[in-house]
Amino acid sequence: MTGSNAVEPDRVPRFGGVPVHKRLQSAAGALERAVMVRLVERLPVYGTLPAEQLGGDIAKQVAHGIRGFAAVLCTGEMPGQAEAAVIRESSARRADEGVPLEAVVGAYHLGAEECAAQVFSAAEPGDLADVLLVQRQMLAYLRMVSCEVAAGYVQERQTALSDEQVALQSLLSRLLEGGSPQYAADRAGVRLPPCYLVLSIAVGPHPDELVPGVNHSVAARRKLRRLRNEIQRQTTGVPLTVLSGGGGLALIPYETAPADFGPTDRARLSRLVEQLGLMCGAELLAAATTAEPEGVAEAARLAGEVRAVAEASGRGPGLYLLDDVLLEYQLSRPSPARAGLAALLDPLDARPELLDTLRAFLARGLDRRQAAARLQVHPNTVDYRLRKATELTGLDASRGADILTLRAALAAHDAVRQAKPDANRPAMPQPPNWSSAQT
Repeated sequence: MTGSNAVEPDRVPRFGGVPVHKRLQSAAGALERAVMVRLVERLPVYGTLPAEQLGGDIAKQVAHGIRGFAAVLCTGEMPGQAEAAVIRESSARRADEGVPLEAVVGAYHLGAEECAAQVFSAAEPGDLADVLLVQRQMLAYLRMVSCEVAAGYVQERQTALSDEQVALQSLLSRLLEGGSPQYAADRAGVRLPPCYLVLSIAVGPHPDELVPGVNHSVAARRKLRRLRNEIQRQTTGVPLTVLSGGGGLALIPYETAPADFGPTDRARLSRLVEQLGLMCGAELLAAATTAEPEGVAEAARLAGEVRAVAEASGRGPGLYLLDDVLLEYQLSRPSPARAGLAALLDPLDARPELLDTLRAFLARGLDRRQAAARLQVHPNTVDYRLRKATELTGLDASRGADILTLRAALAAHDAVRQAKPDANRPAMPQPPNWSSAQT
């Protein structure tokens, strides 16, 4: 024999003068039965398999594994490509059946333990060198088998996951197009819930994305992976998401009908948004609406608009419903009065910091210190900017009569700027277009 895994013919291991592989072959029937008993006892998942499968394909693979190890002991050679393919195919079937990978690998190790117990009991004091040889060959065989099992299992799961992902993408696309999504749901194997919580999410940067020298794309992907995982962990059912570094959309199944969504549901959703932010390590601003599956398309459009209004009006991280931005939302809609309201703030166009300060001051309930913290400036700077804004517009953010006018003017100003972006100013965020979304 040649090669690193070969042994010379006179080094075929023997216990008590009898070749070890012959001992295995003569005890094969009893070994197969013993291994099957151990599988059910030690790996409970095998006890849940249909009797036909357990006594058929599984028993066949146990016998194949014993014969394979006996052949290794006889020849000193690891199994070839044909044998490796059989192991991969068997592992792929277990993956398709939902048997955990650890149970599939564990089955081979239990089989090896039974084989070892059978043959080592016949070893005599003078057989130490052969005992060591058998141990080396057993470890080499288990290493090869474990690699083939993992390869076959992972390949099958990747194929299945790809198919599942395509089906879920089709369901998401159908929901966002409008109409009945039942056919797409059936293809994806998903039960449509009474309601979807439709979240349009703005995701701030993770601290690692701001550190010089750190791979920011890796940091962003880690952030999104944690966000997706937490949405999945917190959800009963199958959530659907389309997320990028700056945010996106999440459809969360919910058992409460949209008409019955109340304060308790809102509090629960608010806590969820807070938890999602903690887990992904970034600030989250989420606008939410509720809808039956057939109404998700319109709800996603509304959630995107509410999110854009909340961001433009200086709202901080947290959950926002339409009720939270009713005034700003309504004033952002086209009307004869909108242009006039927006024009009240035209004198501040060249001073964006004054506009930002007004937004922060009004969004923080006229609290100059909270506004300063949000803007990361000194409270005295907030006072100075507010005075300057009053000088330029004639509207005083600390005067009750002017507060409502300023809120309306800011909403109208932002809406007009969004509709007609100036080349010298960044455009306002547009409601996202979900029709081309990718999961």
